[in-house]
Amino acid sequence: MNPINKKQTTLASRRDFLKTSAAFGALTILPSYVALGKQSGTGIGPNEKVNLAVIGIGNQGGNDLKTLFGSGHCNVVALCDIDLEGKHTQGSLRAHPSARKFKDFRVMFDKMANEIDAVLIATPDHSHFAATMLAMSLGKHVFVEKPLAHTFGQSERLIRMSAKHPNVVTQMGNQGHSGANYFQFKAWREAGIIKDITRITAHMNSRRRWHGWGSKATKYPSEPLPAGVDWDQWMDVVAQPHPYSKKLHPQEWRSWYDYGSGCFGDWGPHILDTCHRFLELGLPTDVTAVHLDGINKSDLIYPASSTIRFSFPERGPDLPACEVTWYDGVKNKPKLEAEFSEPAKGETVAKATVLDRPGKVLYSKDLTFKGGHHGEPLQIVPREKYMDMRGKLPRFPQKNSNHYANFLLACKGEEEARSPFSVSGPLTQVFNLGVLTQRFGGTIKFDTQRKQITNNTAANTLLDPVPRKGWEQYYVL
Repeated sequence: MNPINKKQTTLASRRDFLKTSAAFGALTILPSYVALGKQSGTGIGPNEKVNLAVIGIGNQGGNDLKTLFGSGHCNVVALCDIDLEGKHTQGSLRAHPSARKFKDFRVMFDKMANEIDAVLIATPDHSHFAATMLAMSLGKHVFVEKPLAHTFGQSERLIRMSAKHPNVVTQMGNQGHSGANYFQFKAWREAGIIKDITRITAHMNSRRRWHGWGSKATKYPSEPLPAGVDWDQWMDVVAQPHPYSKKLHPQEWRSWYDYGSGCFGDWGPHILDTCHRFLELGLPTDVTAVHLDGINKSDLIYPASSTIRFSFPERGPDLPACEVTWYDGVKNKPKLEAEFSEPAKGETVAKATVLDRPGKVLYSKDLTFKGGHHGEPLQIVPREKYMDMRGKLPRFPQKNSNHYANFLLACKGEEEARSPFSVSGPLTQVFNLGVLTQRFGGTIKFDTQRKQITNNTAANTLLDPVPRKGWEQYYVL
């Protein structure tokens, strides 16, 4: 295993970057579509469909679009993507030939803001923020893929912006937050079944795209830019643009610190969402890299394997201090203790069980709960304990709108969004802190009141790094 404590400021690229990073305060000249107050009303009649614009129409965005449209609650009026000629965007374009096409979301809003009710934003992590801020400032409902934003400061601004616009419906795309686990966790928590949780193990150990090459990369590769790709627009707010390559677009961006959120930011929203919400975890005071392996020495790409431990303080009478430990990496799998496991076939005594599938285990003073990912419900373990309790367990609703329909129905005033920014924003900030710990190693100490890292200046700067020149206005909307 590689050493945990990495040198924090020895790399020239990081040192130069940190010199230019600072908190924002100065107002800038706003573009016409903001300065002129070109806003449309958010009221949608009960028999009307939501007029939807989509920013990021390939891969996950294409899947999101298909499901939103398939709900029957929306019209697709605009499609926006920096690569309208790419193979990954053609399905969406063919499915909605009458929708107006754009490469730049700023141009889209300038041209047709009054025709849009809601926006799906499914671009890479680094480019969620500006489009979301602009859409909300114009009074548009927003569905934003997870994680909500790439940095802690961006997440903080989105939380504040949603509070300033209470009539704007917001939803993060952690789709399982409208599944069985959501309703079960809520019902069991309210009934006092889930309480006194002191320890949570969460894990996702499948192979990631950067495994095998990530630890060896020494620089960003450069390849000829394909025809039709607006690379400057793809870079969005990133202060240090990099050349085009297939290691960034259309899917590899998640591997890199500057653009993605690694395995934790990708899967954490699908595993820890209900724990964070219904246990009111809030923000941690300490985050520790217990294990890091396959570290990229050039400070570019996520480790191949990591174990990150979060310490959350006591929050109430049955909400004691809680330790959450995250595991990723193909061979870095946690175990379920023997006392909560079932005997293997042909055996009478249970042994500790390796946890293979993505999921979580919650340990309380009296009960232990084992769960999967997305909307998969929890199980009380061992099974013998569950069998003793099953007749007393509260029921929960089984037929509910899915995450996409929930968002569109909320836009129409018929439901409340289940993962609004007031909920998904603080959850994302936990991931924002976790990925910084993966990057720096050691322990990060966090002041939850001031929202500052107190023991690592470089990491604290990256809570809210300076954006690229020309994109500052989205930070002061």
